[in-house]
Amino acid sequence: MQLFENITMALASVRSNKMRSLLTMLGIIIGIAAVIAIVTVGNSMTGTVTDSMSGMGVNNITVSLTQKSSDDTSGTAQGVTLRRFMDTTPAADDLITDEMLDEFSAAFPDQVSRIELSQEVGNGTIAKYGDPDTTINVSVSGSNAAALQAKEDSTAILTGRWLDDEKDAGRQVAVVSEKFVQQAIGGSNADAIGKSFTLTLNKNLYTFYITGVYEYTEDVYASMFGITDDDQIQTNMYIPLDVAKSIAGADDGYQSITVVAANGVDVTSFVDTVGSYFASYYTYNDTWTASASSISSLVESMTEMLNTMSLGISAIAAISLLVGGIGVMNIMMVSVTERTREIGTRKALGAPGSAIRMQFITESVILCMIGGIIGVVLGIALGALLSSVVGMAAKPSIPSILIAVGFSMAIGVFFGYYPANKAARLNPIDALRYE
Repeated sequence: MQLFENITMALASVRSNKMRSLLTMLGIIIGIAAVIAIVTVGNSMTGTVTDSMSGMGVNNITVSLTQKSSDDTSGTAQGVTLRRFMDTTPAADDLITDEMLDEFSAAFPDQVSRIELSQEVGNGTIAKYGDPDTTINVSVSGSNAAALQAKEDSTAILTGRWLDDEKDAGRQVAVVSEKFVQQAIGGSNADAIGKSFTLTLNKNLYTFYITGVYEYTEDVYASMFGITDDDQIQTNMYIPLDVAKSIAGADDGYQSITVVAANGVDVTSFVDTVGSYFASYYTYNDTWTASASSISSLVESMTEMLNTMSLGISAIAAISLLVGGIGVMNIMMVSVTERTREIGTRKALGAPGSAIRMQFITESVILCMIGGIIGVVLGIALGALLSSVVGMAAKPSIPSILIAVGFSMAIGVFFGYYPANKAARLNPIDALRYE
């Protein structure tokens, strides 16, 4: 009952001094609004980045050849150690071989779903259909069936089929996009199957036969940079891996591979196992070794970094809460001074000091809580606005909202206690004499 009366008196005090109360709450409002907005934008950025990176394959582990850090131990006469300069690209004997991959698959049959292999060839050009003077660009790469399997999950084949390792080995066949068919072949997608086309690739002419046409999806980055003209749009073309290596003049091995872990495998721990396994092949290699990394670990690192940034910025913004708390203490000191006779009257009528103390603490808490609620509403609105400006979905954090409101009430208790305690300790006779 006493608490309800204190709340009623606090609300009446706020209503009777609207402008003063608003100015007092301003620091709390700004601080909490800033924190909520920053957390909302931070969550939006984190969610967008992690969703985008997760779409690249959370089960994927990339194994790459990297140079060993090596210093020549033989120094000069002056004792200066000389750096040994190594080749920037691995030699044929340094590459990951098919035998290594077979042994790896046999060693981890339950943990490995597939191994994706690819070979970049370069950009090819072909005359536009119906306009020989216009050139169409296409990015050519070789892939094994396992690599194209990942494409099947996100890209639909409209007609024909994807490449097959055994059936298409050594054949100059290709899977192209429906956009490429429109640009360079003409006619329907079904009519394009089996048709040949000649591509200028690495300054040489190559003839390919179309085995499949996949659905074209608009490139976000192309539209971002204003590339909307059909003639400027460059799509991907996939050819058999061995054919790609032959055209590119590449050696038989691989400088980089992608291991796709089976469902249920802890990728974060398995990536260390994969790295150690392939690194064991390079124990006696003075120049190169193998290392493994995963999108999963990269996503975790990116999320941790973004969360740390948001926390740091929020901490800076929260400084205004301290300023707001000082403002609350100041106005409560003024309130105690203005209501000295009222306090004296209550104490003369028998009100204990604890009741006086609780009255002013409640008023301070109510003042901060109202400011906190206003700050939360403004923070969510500002966070949603900033998120929409950068093209991301707003993701306000419920825990941060609850913490913000609770923190604002804690500020009310902390900064309201001293003025309340001062009011509780007033001598009733002196208070009644106060003018």
